[in-house]
Amino acid sequence: MEQRHLGRTGLRVSRIGLGTLTWGRDTDEHDAADMLKAFWEAGGTLVDTADVYGDGEAEYLLGQLMDGLVPRRDLVVSTKAGSVPDPDRRFDGSRGHLLAALDASLARLGTDYVDLWHIHAYDPDTPLEETLHALDLAVGSGRARYGGVSNFCGWQLAKAATWQLAAPGVRTRLASTQMEYSLLQRGVEREVLPAALDLGMGLLPSSPLGRGVLTGKYRHTTPPDSRGASEHLAPFVEPYLDDTATRIVDAVTTAADGLAVTPLQVALAWVRDRPGVAAPIVGARNAQQLTAALSVEALSLPDEICRALDDVSAPVHRYPDHDWSTL
Repeated sequence: MEQRHLGRTGLRVSRIGLGTLTWGRDTDEHDAADMLKAFWEAGGTLVDTADVYGDGEAEYLLGQLMDGLVPRRDLVVSTKAGSVPDPDRRFDGSRGHLLAALDASLARLGTDYVDLWHIHAYDPDTPLEETLHALDLAVGSGRARYGGVSNFCGWQLAKAATWQLAAPGVRTRLASTQMEYSLLQRGVEREVLPAALDLGMGLLPSSPLGRGVLTGKYRHTTPPDSRGASEHLAPFVEPYLDDTATRIVDAVTTAADGLAVTPLQVALAWVRDRPGVAAPIVGARNAQQLTAALSVEALSLPDEICRALDDVSAPVHRYPDHDWSTL
């Protein structure tokens, strides 16, 4: 698999990443082992997790598999901290919480360091410089090799990255930002992606298949074994089952038929090759689904197909994003 630099850093990652959102909950240890082995054998390196996935079980399971199935040195392990199971406070970006969470992640993963550590979300109740100082301490101590953020909007991302760049050699530059991005969700193109490109961060798209909708599996019905039929994940899928999404999925299916490939391959190739994207994070349910996603490695979409998909999925961005003089 092709390797790409993560933003303006020396860290290289496979251009498809393996997500572990469902590990330890919907994905058991056998399916997880099959997926990790298939991913590694295909040349994949970037494995993404978080301390809240499966209440820590995803990290623990990954750690068990790295211990005997796949060499730790062959993987770029990314995890996140900052989300908390507190109905009164969804995010905790305090230095104390973040560093304690990192230590707990390392214990579950069974490793001395993570290659990439993300702040899971912006915490409006903690000074940003305090949150970012946790990244500096993590990298300075060697517990994390690179740092990034997740789910920061445009101004939050620009403020954070600029703060870090203001003291080179003292503060660690942000290597990446992880955000949802697909043909069904192009909101990052408004401000987040331009900021990331300008400030040298690589974008790691989550839900690059539109929460599974872009595979076409929901065109006529909801498969009983799908996320859309799952009690706890159905609300996650439902927003992308509207008329707008249907029109985009139909266009993806038409393009796939013309290229003799699958809708999954078309949708994943589109987001993988967007400017600024380092590696879409694919969350498969089993090794068969993952293998289908990894087969996109040999596919590059023709320019005319990309333009057609761009047009049918184009978000409405008016003032002040477009040239105001034309409005």
